[in-house]
Amino acid sequence: MVTSNHIHLLVVDTEEKTISQSLQLIAGRTAQEFNTRKNRRGSFWEDRYHATAVDTDNHLAKCMTYIDLNMVRAWVVSHPSKYRSCGYNEIQNPPKRYTIINRGVLLDYFSIKDGTVFQKEHKHWIATELTSKALSGNRDWSESIAVGRKSFAADIQQQLGSRSQNRSIVSANGTTVLKESEIYYNSVFDDKKSILSPVNTYFWKVNV
Repeated sequence: MVTSNHIHLLVVDTEEKTISQSLQLIAGRTAQEFNTRKNRRGSFWEDRYHATAVDTDNHLAKCMTYIDLNMVRAWVVSHPSKYRSCGYNEIQNPPKRYTIINRGVLLDYFSIKDGTVFQKEHKHWIATELTSKALSGNRDWSESIAVGRKSFAADIQQQLGSRSQNRSIVSANGTTVLKESEIYYNSVFDDKKSILSPVNTYFWKVNV
């Protein structure tokens, strides 16, 4: 999901530091390209990335749905199919070239072999969420270290060791999260930051 001021990526960490090194490369290349075009200096992204470890099965499906509905929650479009730069459209209408999503790996995580079956499941998740009208932002995905089963969150906490200090495990409605000690990411501008919003925001023309 690519928006005007941030992006959401759902990735598989194949080995230690894969995500951090990849995003470091992306941030560096993006800044170089943009600075060359605009004759400026400095970083392109204001803040460092925030990573949330996601459990498999139902939790992974919820995370995908949360990302797909990002611009619906922002009142930019009424359905993710109407927003070009998102994973929903690539899953439902796979391009023949220049694909971003590894469909084979994605289907393996859901133990589904038929891509058509997965497309139907994916559509069902979105339709269910839209019907429930429960589109308010879920901070579990943007302000947590891990989301999933209790054993999953506890395992992530153990792996963090001393870095998990002041981070608590909270369970509710069948989901357990390892909470962040402070908010690193928030897409909603508060009163102090709201004055910066129009300056740093580019509004895309998207038909609802």
